[in-house]
Amino acid sequence: MKTPYADLARTNLRLARMKYGTGLSYPQRVSLKALTRQFGFSMQLGEILLLDGSWYVTHSGLLRLATRKGCIGIRVQSVSGFCTPAESKWAFRATAFKSATCKGFSGYGDADPGNVSTLVRGAEMRIAETRAVNRALRKAYGIGLCSVEEIGTFNPSSEPAAAAVRKIPQAVCGNGHPLRDRLFLLVRQHRLDTGLVKLYAADFCGTQALRQVSREKMGEFIEHLSAEATRDGEALRRKLETYQKTSEGVA
Repeated sequence: MKTPYADLARTNLRLARMKYGTGLSYPQRVSLKALTRQFGFSMQLGEILLLDGSWYVTHSGLLRLATRKGCIGIRVQSVSGFCTPAESKWAFRATAFKSATCKGFSGYGDADPGNVSTLVRGAEMRIAETRAVNRALRKAYGIGLCSVEEIGTFNPSSEPAAAAVRKIPQAVCGNGHPLRDRLFLLVRQHRLDTGLVKLYAADFCGTQALRQVSREKMGEFIEHLSAEATRDGEALRRKLETYQKTSEGVA
């Protein structure tokens, strides 16, 4: 007997292989299959994404799941004690009700200029609300995956930044782009300038063109960048600015 979402699971696996190729490990394939059969998430609809080796659910995926499960409503309220409009700091509490008799599942979300992408500055209130709703829905339906919108400064709709990172040659990242995904996540999490990161990468790898860099060397750079960003993000950004000055001097 065919299990629910069996066809969708096969479709998701096919799409994942097309997108990530050899970069998709066996545990990741098993996890994707299990998540699909349990929750019905669709890769084609952008409801689930693989970032830095882990699966993340999206806001649209959570809303569609809630609709399929018959969620009767979501109440969202600001947490006044943690909101400072003048500084664009917001916090919300969202409560999801699975049925008319459900007491509700609550989750909190916050946002401020320090934990959102520079591309969406000014929308901190909406981002905080989205994060709260996501956490409430994840609790309501027992979803252990973190949502994309909850990741620090990551913004999946940041097409200019995403496109810039995608320009890193396939020879460096491989067909499955696991290294590119990791680099993309680092850039978004730590609010780094993509162009300056590419200049830094070329300097670190000792080459003028990234297409000449091996995957092993690029992997070393990403590990190095991650360590620097975690240790002192501001120091890293100042370091990257020196590449801007060098580039302008050469020009």
